[in-house]
Amino acid sequence: MSKISFGLFSAFVLFLLNPFSPEKKETEDLLVPVHAGTDSLSNAAKWPSELSVTHFVGPDVTPSPACLAVAATGEVFVGVDMIGSLGKKPGNGKIVRLVDTNNDGKPDQITTFAMVDNPRGIIVNGDQVFVLHTTFSTQTGIASGMDLVVFEDKNQDGVADGPSKPLIQNISSPKFLQSRGTDHATNGIRMGIDGWIYIAVGDFGFHDAVDRTGKKMTMLGGGIVRVRPDGTEMEVYTHGTRNIYDVAIDPFMNIFTRGNTNDGGGWNIRFIHQIQTAEYGYPVLFKHFTEEILPALVDIGGGSGTGSIFIDDASWPAAYNKVPMMADWGRSQLYIHRVKPNGASYTQQEEEFIKLAQITDVDMDASGRMYLSAWDGAGYSGNPAKGFVVRAVPKNWKLSPYVSPKKASWKQLEAQLTSTSGVARLAAQQELLKRPAKEAGELAWKVASNQSLSSEVRVAGMYTFSQLSGKKGLERLIQLATDASLKEYALRALTDRKELLAEVPLNLFLQALNDPSERVRAAAIIGLGRLGRAEAATSLLSVKVPGSFVSPAAGTEGPHATPNADIILPHLAVRALVSLHAVDESVQKIGSENSAIALWALRYMHDPRAVNGLISAFSKTSDVQLKRNILSTLARLYKKEAPYDGSWWWSTRPDTHGPYYKGIEWESSEVIRDFLLNQWEKDTDKTFYTDLNSRLRMDIPQWNLTQEAVAVKEEVKVDLEKIKNKKGQVGEASIEDVMLAMDKIPGNPALGKTLFTKQGCIACHSINKGEAMKGPFMGQIGSIMTREQIAESILKPNASISQGFASVLITAKGDKSYMGFVTEESANRLVLRDITGQVYQIKVSDIIKREELETSMMPAGLANSLSYEEFASLITFLSKQKK
Repeated sequence: MSKISFGLFSAFVLFLLNPFSPEKKETEDLLVPVHAGTDSLSNAAKWPSELSVTHFVGPDVTPSPACLAVAATGEVFVGVDMIGSLGKKPGNGKIVRLVDTNNDGKPDQITTFAMVDNPRGIIVNGDQVFVLHTTFSTQTGIASGMDLVVFEDKNQDGVADGPSKPLIQNISSPKFLQSRGTDHATNGIRMGIDGWIYIAVGDFGFHDAVDRTGKKMTMLGGGIVRVRPDGTEMEVYTHGTRNIYDVAIDPFMNIFTRGNTNDGGGWNIRFIHQIQTAEYGYPVLFKHFTEEILPALVDIGGGSGTGSIFIDDASWPAAYNKVPMMADWGRSQLYIHRVKPNGASYTQQEEEFIKLAQITDVDMDASGRMYLSAWDGAGYSGNPAKGFVVRAVPKNWKLSPYVSPKKASWKQLEAQLTSTSGVARLAAQQELLKRPAKEAGELAWKVASNQSLSSEVRVAGMYTFSQLSGKKGLERLIQLATDASLKEYALRALTDRKELLAEVPLNLFLQALNDPSERVRAAAIIGLGRLGRAEAATSLLSVKVPGSFVSPAAGTEGPHATPNADIILPHLAVRALVSLHAVDESVQKIGSENSAIALWALRYMHDPRAVNGLISAFSKTSDVQLKRNILSTLARLYKKEAPYDGSWWWSTRPDTHGPYYKGIEWESSEVIRDFLLNQWEKDTDKTFYTDLNSRLRMDIPQWNLTQEAVAVKEEVKVDLEKIKNKKGQVGEASIEDVMLAMDKIPGNPALGKTLFTKQGCIACHSINKGEAMKGPFMGQIGSIMTREQIAESILKPNASISQGFASVLITAKGDKSYMGFVTEESANRLVLRDITGQVYQIKVSDIIKREELETSMMPAGLANSLSYEEFASLITFLSKQKK
């Protein structure tokens, strides 16, 4: 559920019900299962023995909690969202502040801090509370966008002092907030030790977001955006993700996310190390152009990523410290990803940590108290009787005195800045930024320059110093860049603020390109791109491209979730070259030993100089392979992505062919076409050009591109009406009786496999990845839903329609109409499958009306003819599908 698509991420048959899990009751710390058959967990279900997990607050106070944040001093702020992911009615959200003054694990001060709709991210910073939320028009009551705002509570009475102040407005496209809700919107905010607020943007993207200076920015698709806490300097950090709900940031500014890939194609979770400026490719590059992207660290199958945190607190057991922790709503689990350095990135191993019913978020205070929120089956539009928050601390944990940074002495602030708690260090830094700059700066420099301190502490001191000193502190930061243990981080700090870039020396970064550390070289490459000086292009073009830079074979999916440390540096160098718009420098390297990286960079440079340079280079070489590479680059430049205006979106079943989603011709397209056609006429290998035409979707008719087969009508013919009218044990019994029986009958998965075809499931669902994609993919349903959830979703298919598989009624030109679910959608065409398995391709330009129906395509009663044993076998078979 990246994006809190509450329940919409993976359904059996077209639909998913609220979670169905054992109820728990509390006995001291432990909550022991008493019976199955309800749809609620009152607390965590499983956690390591070294921890104590207790109920903190329930739905009477925090129903439907979508997010939470904890102040360093321990106050818990919970985003109550009674609109949910699909609700449309405003006035049902708020931020609740909870304070446990006596540390007994229960809040004794509860206030409504502020009223906001669809809260999706919270940061608490002293007297300030930052909130990311959906906005609604006061006149129409319709969603108008998403804003990042800040509230103040200077008297600390638990209630915001007044209205919020917007920092960024319109950071999600209103059209899709209105039509779908907030499920693929912008979610999750966290502050790094560099002082930036990092924002997880979903694949709705945004058009004309505006920060406090009036700067406007548009982003097609998802990624990470960052902004200063005063609402200035908004910029894109990474791009090319689908639904990331939050970011986890370590003490060195490594950022990790857990997001899923493609609706209907599996909803697979990808764990990603987010490297500044990188492109992760969703949806147009991550399947068929994977040589161009940075791959995720792992694809771990079905799930739905939500909140996340990087734990850096010595009061926690070593086994659970210094690790990113990622919540997965779909799996009701908080995971640890154990990351190990691998070149400029990492490899990872995932392990279960705390099981919580539809976990939404996690955060920690400076004393080591962790709080976790759970949606707990609150549905798609919120539920006043569902949702809770738990507290987790190490066994035998004792509360250590912690002075509020606002009240701390200089000596106490220094102790906090050098503490073993990342939360305490950040809070101390933010307080120092409010103190007299000279004294605060000297304290921060004392910490940053002290080589006896840990690297985490020194980095905190360095970023505190850099924010306090500005231009005046550059010389000292340059000094830190000569310290091997801090070099990588000092290079990042030197280019962190664009307003200071003119004063930063270029040679420092050029020299760092030869550093033995790949992480230092990566920081240098990113910095050179940010410095914006064209003279760096030649050095960037010397970065070697590895042998793994190979396009996937036609029709195959490339490795988008396999770590590839060798591709990182050239990938970042290409992004830097594009940022520098180093057209002439790249053209000059064609045919040299640096030809590969030059041609790679030129793929993204839609400039007549690039086109003319490529054509000129083609005429000067006799190397056959180089000629082919130049022609391929020209073909890639034939079209470019249409400017994004916020009027369309990838959809939940996007066309992932690539390399453009909405490709359009531009001023040099005619020159490219004429040149390529001229070469085609001379060339005996015509297939090279038809392959380019197909792979790049150039739509040049002379190259006889045949229509792509998007799906085929299934050979299996099933009369669903006949099946649903049969009466067996299931058809004669109440749903409640069936569910009780399913709890007692294990079922035979071999029989279930046979019934999957016999009962018509195969008409709308694939089990194996090699099969044509139809309705929701069932090959991993068992990793997402329990037997109870699967059973209930079959018995009650209309309970909730799974995202991307609503029944759609299309009225088209020529007095034609179609009803089915969309299996693929691009800017130009839509592919629809009806209940019989028939596939239709419809031009978008022919569509007169598109209406999403409230009823499911799946008829109720398809399991009516089955016995209890047969139905148990079917759901057991499905529960074992965990590909």
